[in-house]
Amino acid sequence: MILVFLLMFLNPLPHGFALNQEGLYLLQVKQSLSDLTGALSGWNHRDDTPCRWRGVSCDSLTGRVESVDFSNFQLAGPFPLFLCRLPSLRSILLVNNNINSSLPVDISGCQNLTTLDLSENLLVGSLPHSLATIPTLRNLTLYGNNFSGEIPASFGQFQRLEYLNLAGNLLDGTIPAVLGNISTFKELDLAYNPFSPTHIPSELGNLTNLEQLFLAGCNIVGQIPSSFGRLVHLRNLDLSLNRLTGSIPNSISELKSIEQIELYNNSLSGELPLNMGNLTMLMRFDASMNELTGTIPAGLCGLQLESLNLYINRLEGTLPESITRSENLHDLKLFNNKLSGPLPSQLGANSPLKSLDLSYNQFSGEIPENLCAKGQLEDIILIYNSFSGKVPESLGRCTSLARVRLKHNSLSGPIPDGFWGLPKVFLLELAENSFGGEISKTISSAHNLSILSISDNRFSGALPAEIGSLETLVEISASENGFTGQIPRSLVKLSQLVKLDLSENKIDGTIPEGVKGLMNLNELNLANNRLSGSIPSEIGSLPVLNYLDLSSNSFSGKVPIELQNLKLNVLNLSNNQLSGELPPLYANENYRNSFVGNPGLCGDLDGLCPKINRSKNKNCLWILTSIFVLAGLVFVLGVVWFYMKYQSFKKNKKRAAVTKWRSFHKIGFSENEIADCLKEENVIGSGASGKVYKVVLSNGDAVAVKKISGGVKKGDSLSAADTERDEVADFGVAKIVKRVGKAAESMSVIAGSYGYIAPEYAYTLRVNEKSDIYSFGVVILELVTGKPPTDPEFGEKDMVNWVCSTYNQKGAEQVIDPRLDSTYKEQICRVLDIGILCTNALPINRPSMRKVVKLLQEASWENKFKASKDGKLSPYYCYDEEASDQASIV
Repeated sequence: MILVFLLMFLNPLPHGFALNQEGLYLLQVKQSLSDLTGALSGWNHRDDTPCRWRGVSCDSLTGRVESVDFSNFQLAGPFPLFLCRLPSLRSILLVNNNINSSLPVDISGCQNLTTLDLSENLLVGSLPHSLATIPTLRNLTLYGNNFSGEIPASFGQFQRLEYLNLAGNLLDGTIPAVLGNISTFKELDLAYNPFSPTHIPSELGNLTNLEQLFLAGCNIVGQIPSSFGRLVHLRNLDLSLNRLTGSIPNSISELKSIEQIELYNNSLSGELPLNMGNLTMLMRFDASMNELTGTIPAGLCGLQLESLNLYINRLEGTLPESITRSENLHDLKLFNNKLSGPLPSQLGANSPLKSLDLSYNQFSGEIPENLCAKGQLEDIILIYNSFSGKVPESLGRCTSLARVRLKHNSLSGPIPDGFWGLPKVFLLELAENSFGGEISKTISSAHNLSILSISDNRFSGALPAEIGSLETLVEISASENGFTGQIPRSLVKLSQLVKLDLSENKIDGTIPEGVKGLMNLNELNLANNRLSGSIPSEIGSLPVLNYLDLSSNSFSGKVPIELQNLKLNVLNLSNNQLSGELPPLYANENYRNSFVGNPGLCGDLDGLCPKINRSKNKNCLWILTSIFVLAGLVFVLGVVWFYMKYQSFKKNKKRAAVTKWRSFHKIGFSENEIADCLKEENVIGSGASGKVYKVVLSNGDAVAVKKISGGVKKGDSLSAADTERDEVADFGVAKIVKRVGKAAESMSVIAGSYGYIAPEYAYTLRVNEKSDIYSFGVVILELVTGKPPTDPEFGEKDMVNWVCSTYNQKGAEQVIDPRLDSTYKEQICRVLDIGILCTNALPINRPSMRKVVKLLQEASWENKFKASKDGKLSPYYCYDEEASDQASIV
């Protein structure tokens, strides 16, 4: 290439074929960059001008290069300073390349630039202070790089800058007040930078021409400046994901041009300003996940809003009737507040509602008839309220519905026929109400249904055979109803079914043949019915079944020896009419409660089979007689007491603790079996809280056991410690964690203890199942990232925050351990999602351990996660089997 240039200078070509000087400079630019995709291969040095080269634009009059756009060319290398030798160059666009190294100070040589966009590259180091000396610069966009250090004070000297975007870098320090000097600003975006705890400079209120202000995720503390009221041209204000405190200033109502306000995920308190009705241009308002109190202002609801998000606050009162006036409202999310009273009867009549989530409040009255009047309603989530009456007939015609969650209300009556067969619904949750009637055969039209949850109602009749035609069904939960008849034989066709719970009904007959077709079945619960016949041996061929409860039926015959093939967390065959010998695997004390109440069942367990003592002393007969007399008196009194308590008991039994034998640890081992393996030669890792041992159980399974050292400290929860000590005897608290899939087979769990602790422990000083779920989630994140929970790479962040922020800003590829086999990338990503789910900042949004086990086993089939509105994963998304459905996994 150098030879070509020498020849050009020493032996110039005829005028029509000599590349001009600007072309030569651009060839130098090409030479300085790595062009792996050949994006610049069409540049021909024989051309007389570069104006027709790809990515180059020239002024139509002067023929001089005025802009270069190499966006998405996958170019790599340092910033090409030769561009600054083009005297008429006004625009440089190098978006989404691999421009690396630091940005040189000499970039100020581009003195005629109006636009410099180097976003989504690999630039590092500090921001050049010399950028402010480019007098014509109007647009400076550097987001999505790795710039660090402070924002230079010289940036306050820009003369004409209108757009400054530094989002998604590694800038620290504070937000400089000198930015308030740039009166020409129209957009300022500093979002998602790890600034030191910083206040919003009140000087930003001087930017009276500002239209866009993005300060999300900037570690901002303190209050919202009242000076913001002077930003009369502001259209978009985003202060979300910070640590703002205090109340929302009344001056915010002076933002007469504002269209969107994002204040979610802060610690704002106090009441919403009553004069927000003055914001006549406001379309989207989100102040969710704060500590707001008081009522929802009628003026705010009277605006022509598109979305209103006030969930997870402490708001009280009713939903104002004025909300029905909006002709644009499509999202209304008010869950997790203390709102009460009936909903406005015309809600939805004038609005194209798409998503309605009012769960976890105290709303009452009937569900409004017009929620789907515009035919666009997709999500209706009203769980955990006090709604009563029937499901409106109009919802049975709402074919746009995808998620229906009405759990835990006081709804009653039959379900409209059309409601059962809505074609787009994939989640139908009607549990814990008083619905009656039968399941309509129109359910055959619900082609997209994945979860049918109708437990704890008054449904009756036989389960329709049409359910077996719903190939997408993953879960059927229909316990505690009055269903009769037999289990439809068509159910065995549901090859995707993971959970089948028909317990506590009046179902009779036998378990249908062909149950081995349920290859994904994880939980089978048919307890407390009237089933009979033998237990099919083919149940033992279900590869992922780990929960089997057939108790309190009339099953007879032997316990199939094939059940030994299963790896069960829960096994309950008690209270049937089984007989014969127990399979050898189950003939031990760990399984006693799984078989009690079967008179003909024998085994090696003392007391399992009834024995008659023929040598009883007849003199004891009078004692028995006395006992029966006293028992009769107690019985009479007990009946009276039982009648009074029954209704209360029924409502609360869902919250009762599971019996002690329903362990979520793998049953079939004893503490002695584990304790014997806690030897130094079995240590695979250690941390501040104890050592991790590899234990091979008698059945051949390998598990990791963490022995946590030390006793219970002052202030710790004694009840939690005592419970764990009871369960794992005297060798300490063992956390048994099964390894997570093929993607992580070769990695240890090795880290200090503090990284495992759930954030709520700081103010509760107590541990429970939800904090255990958090700790397990950290373990999953360790396995997927290949990093300990206190890796220096995290800086001041912990593992969870690092994973979430990196995932949001750079994608899963930057989180996953590069040593993992990329063949399993899809499964690894699903496991990563489960880890993030378990480490949700809100304990209520973490799944149960049984759900985690199920999700890990279901990682081979597609889970759909709902992201936040900007397409990035929200740190508060959740899968909630009993909590609200905001951003849920399904």
